[in-house]
Amino acid sequence: MANVTANTARRGGLRVDIRVLGPIVALIALVIVGALMNANFLSYGNVTNVLARSAFIGIIAVGMTFVITAGGLDLSVGSMAAFIAGVMILVMNALIPTFGISWAVILLGMATSLIVGMAAGLFNGLLITKARIEAFIVTLGSMGIFRSLVTWLADGGTISLDFEMRELYRPVYYDGILGVAWPIIVFAVVAILGEIAMRHTSFGRHCAAIGSNEQVARFSAVHVDRVRAATYVLLGILVGLATIMYVPRLGSASSSTGVLWELEAIAAVIIGGTVLKGGFGRVWGTVVGVLILSLIGNILNLTDLVSPYLNGAIQGVIIILAVVLQRQKKADR
Repeated sequence: MANVTANTARRGGLRVDIRVLGPIVALIALVIVGALMNANFLSYGNVTNVLARSAFIGIIAVGMTFVITAGGLDLSVGSMAAFIAGVMILVMNALIPTFGISWAVILLGMATSLIVGMAAGLFNGLLITKARIEAFIVTLGSMGIFRSLVTWLADGGTISLDFEMRELYRPVYYDGILGVAWPIIVFAVVAILGEIAMRHTSFGRHCAAIGSNEQVARFSAVHVDRVRAATYVLLGILVGLATIMYVPRLGSASSSTGVLWELEAIAAVIIGGTVLKGGFGRVWGTVVGVLILSLIGNILNLTDLVSPYLNGAIQGVIIILAVVLQRQKKADR
C-alpha cells in the first residue's frame, strides 16, 4: 500500500510539474521549429518585431489574468481598444490648434486613453457587480457598444492622427532603450508588477479566493464586489496603456482596430495555466502564452505550411484544447 501511495504521489508530482512546465516546453519547441523552418526566424529584426507586436496583447492579457482568476470574463477588450484609440486621436487632433505639434498634446492624449480605459472598465465592472448581470452578457453587449461608437466617430471610415503629430509620436512605438522597443519594455514592467500583485498582495489572493468560491470569500471578509469591479477597472486601464503603445504604430483607428484581440488575450491566459472558471492565475504563464501565440502567427507568416489567414482558427482550437486539458486534470484528481 505504501508503494502504491508513493507511486501515486510521484505521478501526482509529475502531473504538477508538467502543468507548470508545459507552456515553457511548448514555447521552446516552437522556437526550435521556427528556427529549423526559416533561417531568419531568430534574427534580431524578426525577434524584436514579434515581441513588439505581442506587447499590445500581452499588456491586455495581464489584466485579463486578474479578471479570469476572479471568475470573470471580458469579451470587449478589442472593441474597447478601438474606441479608446478613436477618442484619443480625436482629442489630440482637437488640441493641436491650441498647443501646436508638441509633446503636451501627446501627454494629454495618453491621459485621455488611460481615463477612457478606466471608465470603460468601471462601466463593465459596475454592471456586473451592482446590476448582477453575467460577465459574458455585459461584455458581449459592451463589445457591440464600443465597436459601434468607434464606427460612428469615424463615420464608417478611419480616424487618422495629424501627420506631423504622428511623426512626433512615432518614437513611442519604434524607439526604445539599448535597442529594446518601448512596447517591449512596458510589457515587461506590466508583467513583473502583475506577477508581484498576483503572488504577493492581498488583491491577488482575494482574486483567487473569489474565483475559487465566492461565498467562502464573502464569509472571509473579502469585499467581493469591490475586488471584482477593480479587476475590470485594472483591465480597462491596461487596455488604455496598450492603446497608447498601439496608436503611434498606425496613427489611425477604425471599426477593424483590435479585432480578435479578446480571443488572443483569453487564449494567452488559458494557455499560460490560469483556470478559466477562476480560482488560480499565473501572470508569468500568461506571458509565455502570449509569446506562444505570437510565435505561431510569426511561423505561419514566414512559411507556407498553413495560410496565415487561419491564425484565428488555430487560436480558437488552442483555447478549446486548453480548456479540455484543464477539465481532464480536474477529473484525474
